[in-house]
Amino acid sequence: MLSNLLIKNYALIKHLEMNPDGGLNIITGETGAGKSIMLGAIGLLMGNRADVKSLYDAREKCVIEGTFNLSGYEMNDYFDEENLDFSNECLVRREISVSGKSRAFINDTPVNLDTLRKISNQLLDIHSQHDSIQLGNNEFQLRVLDAYSNNESYLKNYKTAYQDYREKEKAFKELLIRSAQLRKEFDYDQFLFQELEAVKIAPDELGQLEQELLVLEHAVEIKEKLLLAFTHLEHPENSALESLKAAVVALNQAGRLVNELNPLAERAQSCLIELRDIADEIDQFNQNIDLDQSRTELVQERLNILYTLLKKHQVANLTDLLTIQQQLDAKLNTVLNLDEAIKTAEIQRDQAKKKMLQMAETLSEQRKKVVKPIEQIILDRLKDLGIPNASFSIQIAAIEPGPMGIDAVAFLFSGNKGIVPQELRQVASGGEFSRLMMVIKYILADKRRLPTIIFDEIDTGVSGEIAIKMGKMMLNMAEKHQIIAITHLHQIASSGHAHYFVYKDHSADRTVSNIRKLSREERIVEIAQMIGGHNPSESIISNARDMIDEVQ
Repeated sequence: MLSNLLIKNYALIKHLEMNPDGGLNIITGETGAGKSIMLGAIGLLMGNRADVKSLYDAREKCVIEGTFNLSGYEMNDYFDEENLDFSNECLVRREISVSGKSRAFINDTPVNLDTLRKISNQLLDIHSQHDSIQLGNNEFQLRVLDAYSNNESYLKNYKTAYQDYREKEKAFKELLIRSAQLRKEFDYDQFLFQELEAVKIAPDELGQLEQELLVLEHAVEIKEKLLLAFTHLEHPENSALESLKAAVVALNQAGRLVNELNPLAERAQSCLIELRDIADEIDQFNQNIDLDQSRTELVQERLNILYTLLKKHQVANLTDLLTIQQQLDAKLNTVLNLDEAIKTAEIQRDQAKKKMLQMAETLSEQRKKVVKPIEQIILDRLKDLGIPNASFSIQIAAIEPGPMGIDAVAFLFSGNKGIVPQELRQVASGGEFSRLMMVIKYILADKRRLPTIIFDEIDTGVSGEIAIKMGKMMLNMAEKHQIIAITHLHQIASSGHAHYFVYKDHSADRTVSNIRKLSREERIVEIAQMIGGHNPSESIISNARDMIDEVQ
């Protein structure tokens, strides 16, 4: 339950602090005094959007803190899911800086808004007039059935299965789309691959072929130059080799007389040997060069093929061309294996769908089990609240699987005898909506272990004896839950265990909203004024005292 609420620097509130009672807390005050401002601040603890414009003093940050006593509420799992430390005393804080930046903390651990909402929605249930409008919403009605039948685990299991099915369905469809696209490209890709494969490319052949073609195209000129070089070395009449050979002989002869010349003779002999090798290689090279026109044409044709492929695939070398060939091969293999992949994906999709539908059926059965009990309880309570001729029924129709299951729910209502029940938003008045919502909150109170329930003027459109009964219902709910009720009706105000009064303080330069807990005598005066205005008679004051004494 909420043991302490602190609001600083928010809207008209400079500093407000209250320690609600564990039972039924009543909050009253004149219109515009600040009750809705308090709810706005509590809404920030629930994860609502923050606005820098809501600062009372633009030079200071806004702080809203709620301290909750969670003893006996078994909420550890919610904290574990968000990786938060659990303690029986839980502090939830929201701050708005002067720059408008918002921060949230749970037990002094910074959290994002999603986490804040998940935790705070387990701590507080706020009912406002807007919720009465939501009563006609299909999802809200489903949540009523789920809350009453304790379907939390069933719904969680279904949502997990539904999400898994959606993911596998998406994967299957994407595979089909990919398959269709790849099959469109298959023939052309196969042509490209076969074209490359048929050429049987070697990574380094381009340079070799270009060099070979250069030799073939200049074979005559090369042979002429080689012959000329060979002639200079081996010409019978003027041979460089013969001249060098004569020089070697002369040096050897001289070396017999002068030892220092022997090294020169040896070097000359080495040059002679080297020159003979050069002459032999020139002759061999010359013999190997063919004046082969057919080979020239073959090399030119091969190069033209390679050049065409390089240009076609927009790459600069044969290595990249071979990479493209490998990629095409892999792509073709993918297409050839797609049927198996699609079959596997389809089986996984169908299995996930089967599991999801099983979960959906289980969830739907749980909902259908509670339809009749809920209908009867609501009718009984509506009679207690002054709608004796009410008709109420819950219809469940099967729909395609969605985030909440396979059920479409419709709450049908008629407040008058002989009138066929219709959907709530078409027939219910404001007062009927309020009473119906009160009944639903009442019957769900025993099903949900929410520490604190806040009612914001749920008494709209009711008065008299009906208001007294609503007050008694709140009292009953307060036996297991902390209830905070904002009301304008004295019948409900007199039912509380504690009574808080919201007021505007004009004593300073700037008006501020504040709250104070009323003593017994102050409560009597406040309720008397709610009955008879600012100057209630003694009889009205006595009546107010009796109303409080009856509850106490």
